[in-house]
Amino acid sequence: MSRSGSAGPSGGIAYKWIALSNTTLGALMAFMNQTIVMIALPTIFAGLHVNPLAKGQTTLLLWVLLGYNVATTVLLVTFGRISDSYGKVRFYNLGFVVFTVGSLLCALTPGVATTGALELVAFRMVQGVGGAFLMANSAAILTDAFPPNQRGLALGVNMVVGIAGGIVGLVLGGLLAAINWRLVFLVSVPVGVIGTLWAYFQLKDSGSSRAHGFDPWGNLTFGLGLLALVVGLTYSLIPFGGQSMGWGNPMVWLLIGAGVILLALFAVIEYRVRSPMFQIRLFKIRAFAAGNLAGFIASLGRGGLQFMLVIWLQGVWLPLHGVSFRDTPLQAGIDTMPMMIGFIGAGPVSGVLSDRFGSRLFAAAGMVVSALGFVLLSLLPPDFSYPPFAASLLVVGAGMGLFAAPNTASIMSSVPAQYRGVASGMRATFVNAGMLMSMAVFFTVVLSGLSVRLPRALETGLSGAGLPSQLVHQVASLPASAALFAALLGYSPLAHLLPPAVLSRLPHAAAARVVSPRFFAGLISAPMADGLRLVFWSGAAMSLVAAVASAIPRERLSAADPKSSGADPRSDTGDAAS
Repeated sequence: MSRSGSAGPSGGIAYKWIALSNTTLGALMAFMNQTIVMIALPTIFAGLHVNPLAKGQTTLLLWVLLGYNVATTVLLVTFGRISDSYGKVRFYNLGFVVFTVGSLLCALTPGVATTGALELVAFRMVQGVGGAFLMANSAAILTDAFPPNQRGLALGVNMVVGIAGGIVGLVLGGLLAAINWRLVFLVSVPVGVIGTLWAYFQLKDSGSSRAHGFDPWGNLTFGLGLLALVVGLTYSLIPFGGQSMGWGNPMVWLLIGAGVILLALFAVIEYRVRSPMFQIRLFKIRAFAAGNLAGFIASLGRGGLQFMLVIWLQGVWLPLHGVSFRDTPLQAGIDTMPMMIGFIGAGPVSGVLSDRFGSRLFAAAGMVVSALGFVLLSLLPPDFSYPPFAASLLVVGAGMGLFAAPNTASIMSSVPAQYRGVASGMRATFVNAGMLMSMAVFFTVVLSGLSVRLPRALETGLSGAGLPSQLVHQVASLPASAALFAALLGYSPLAHLLPPAVLSRLPHAAAARVVSPRFFAGLISAPMADGLRLVFWSGAAMSLVAAVASAIPRERLSAADPKSSGADPRSDTGDAAS
């Protein structure tokens, strides 16, 4: 779906900026899609006539949120391999087409109630298929287009504009959802059409593609293994058997166990087949292995951070400051912007400097700065002042920005040109898998403490408000996750959990106090803060581990030299030091 021709440095000075601007448009669209949906969730479910907090409906809420990421994560490496064989630009362009079609289908979702929600999940997965083609190839296209001494700059700009798309999505989601929830998805359609036409007429494959044999068993074991793993992690977030989390669900452990076994089998298969889906021996390249290890650990440390911060703001801090639950989703998104601003400020600078002085120093320094930001967050009280909170987020974001471009440039420059599509897919897979695992781990940490302390706090608070003891016990025994999801969606948790008939029998002043934002926030603030401190310390520790991985000395690899782009990673010469 693209015109052939030479690309990269040989394609002329103008071409590399065309490649940067088009892949940046793709990143803008993908990041905007994630935040715009998070902010618009209450309106989306209201438009579908679904109560996502009703019994059995939490699954729909999570799949609308995470279905896109699950589809993308599972398909990245396979699509990268296909693109290496038949053209990165061709399949990158296909990604624009599929993403645009998926966005249009989401906007036109015909069903209502549970049927409509399931249709929306399916259409979000179509978007995820398109996103997988885009993510698997964008870094590879930039690596082909830019010489080694400018790749950090290009990748930094690409990532920064993508993060800026997240900011646009936060604001745009609030504005469009107020008009019609379908506009939240429809807004991506013109962007996708422009990107499709632009990529078709302007981008060129580098000529480094080389047809490889198909590896059915490798594709099958990797796809099914990763799918089982990420689905198991997703269902771990859903209450089971009266517990706040799904870790007691046998299906969760069955899926995770099956995923681990299939991925181990995948590694064995890839060593033995003639045309493997992924060259496991690429991990013998120290820069590739260390970069992916650092990227995965960094993603594990920060992937669930924004989700936790949004819940903290919506469930505790904003209500404590008198903000209504109806307004907390948009306000929480706005209040987390300093982290994005830090990323935007540090990303291009780090990219330019790493091009000149090398990637190890800046990638490692970025993770140390992020660790400092996590420590600062852990020192904040539940009812903190906003300036210290914003400053802490700015530090975390700046650290992420310092790390992102050098880490990606190091990974992508270390592999032969004909493997850059699958290498880009593997890099993105590690990042996405780390994010999903991070959400599961962080949410488990917070809910574990909350499940112990919140019931007693609810019993004390509701009894003091004059509610019947039977109802108090019933509400206090509900999973803590239900209260957090209510806050995430902009609902007053107690107003949602308490029957209107019961509230109507209370004195007006008592009823108003119980459903006020401050009441629930006051009950949950201390237990929530304890869990989040453990999350922040975990994030700091993982950031320091990622810093160590980033600082691992690595050879100057012949694979990074365009002249040796035909090196075979299965041979010793493919990863020897020059």
